[in-house]
Amino acid sequence: MKKKDKLYLITLILIFSNLFFTSNIYANENINFLVLKNSKVNLRQGPSFEYPIKLIYKKKYLPVIILDKSGAWRKIKDFESNSGWIHISQLSKIKSAISIKNNSILYKKPTIYSKPIVRLENGRLVLVKKCKINWCKIKSGGFEGWIFEKLLWGKIR
Repeated sequence: MKKKDKLYLITLILIFSNLFFTSNIYANENINFLVLKNSKVNLRQGPSFEYPIKLIYKKKYLPVIILDKSGAWRKIKDFESNSGWIHISQLSKIKSAISIKNNSILYKKPTIYSKPIVRLENGRLVLVKKCKINWCKIKSGGFEGWIFEKLLWGKIR
């Protein structure tokens, strides 16, 4: 094999290996959020109905992070760092989030120069309609408007 062909082959291998490893890194950065489907959901200590109930959630659409899978069970972590197992039938892909800053302002349009509608408390559950650039259009408690994306924790995209 010629020296030029060897360099070409080595370069291709390096490029493809680099693409493979960087795509795995970026895939792990995507946090997988789901939301609670019902207004009463049991959080269990293990991935089966035989494990004791650790906590009972009473908030529909509460966003949770998926940490692990075991059959039809998902290990989750919530906004307050509670973790445990929930059956997949109790989870949904609806977009919702929680306000993470007290007195965050909800605006009529996606600009700070627009009319402020209401202030949201820390921990307020919101339904996400859509997001663009740094803003998300949300609905909560009869109010609808735009908020900075950075002020939300949950499934926004």
